[in-house]
Amino acid sequence: MNKEVLNKAIETYGINAQLDMCFEEMAELMKEISKKKRGKDNHAELVEELADVYIMLKQLEIMCDVNPKELHGNIYQKIDRLKGRLENGRKN
Repeated sequence: MNKEVLNKAIETYGINAQLDMCFEEMAELMKEISKKKRGKDNHAELVEELADVYIMLKQLEIMCDVNPKELHGNIYQKIDRLKGRLENGRKN
């Protein structure tokens, strides 16, 4: 991902505006997920909103000074926990 462009967006629009944009993009993705659950064929729209959220999450990493190693460590830990639950037949 082009970190220069993401940094420029944060610099241009400001942190608060980009945090608001993160909320907005997540809400749009939620709307498309809801449509999918109701049976709508909205694959293209879902992918578009997922891309927008992904970009905003990358900006959120920058704005909150999240170390990628720290983030990936947490991701792997949570996936391992999920794997354990699945192997034990637990749903929560």
